[in-house]
Amino acid sequence: MPVTEIHPLLPTLERIAEALERLAPPPPAHPSLEGADAFVWHPGEHGVPARLVPVPRVAAVEIGLLQGVERQKALLLENTLRFARGLPANNAMLWGARGMGKSSLVKAAHAAANAQRPGSLALIEIQREDIRTLPELLNILREAPRRCLVFCDDLSFEREDQDYKALKSVLDGGIEGRPANVLFYATSNRRHLMPRDMIENERSTAINPGEAVEEKVSLSDRFGLWIGFHNADQPTFFAMVEGYAAALQLPIGPEELHKAATEWSVTRGGRSGRVAWQFILDLAGRLGVALPG
Repeated sequence: MPVTEIHPLLPTLERIAEALERLAPPPPAHPSLEGADAFVWHPGEHGVPARLVPVPRVAAVEIGLLQGVERQKALLLENTLRFARGLPANNAMLWGARGMGKSSLVKAAHAAANAQRPGSLALIEIQREDIRTLPELLNILREAPRRCLVFCDDLSFEREDQDYKALKSVLDGGIEGRPANVLFYATSNRRHLMPRDMIENERSTAINPGEAVEEKVSLSDRFGLWIGFHNADQPTFFAMVEGYAAALQLPIGPEELHKAATEWSVTRGGRSGRVAWQFILDLAGRLGVALPG
């Protein structure tokens, strides 16, 4: 068709193009870190864009109430405060005994840092099954105006699990490097993030036993800060329940408190921070003392 005959169609084609542009869905909004100090990461799937869902109120314990973990508190709080002040800090792995306050300490340290420097840190929880999307999350946070603690609770990997490669890339920095405004905190009951029997099995069956597990085992070495948690002895357990009882102003004497706490721990088959808190909840209920809102 001659060019002269196309010209009359141009206005019509332009109107059609403009109409199609108006009908097209808008680009997905960039997840925002406004309006809260904590968020849960939801990666995009099934046509739903990735988003950061704000958490209006974090289920956190005041850091002073965490007893029996004084050294652990000092290490993580110092690292977190340093990061909140804009100074270099390390990714942290909190590992060890169950119920000894690993995740509680992460949330408490975040709250303490924001109490000193309001709004300085956003806590972003990522679920274990979404670890593979960490690079996507970090690309979003790279341009964020706030410093961010990305937190994964109860992190571990199984034999055929390849998600650890995404975490390894993040901890190593990759080509782009870890964003300067992001730290990664994780808790795990396993020191090396994989079961001991898997480590031994791979060593025993591999042609080169050392190389067979080095990549997975060395993942935990990539955390600059390792903080171990161990089972509570009886004096530590008593210190925990005494701290909680004092904070809640429970009307009970030390001797009676210790006796009741011992009976409770025996029925639970062990002593830990979680068991201590569960005991205090039961005791406060029996004494008719309401917990603060």
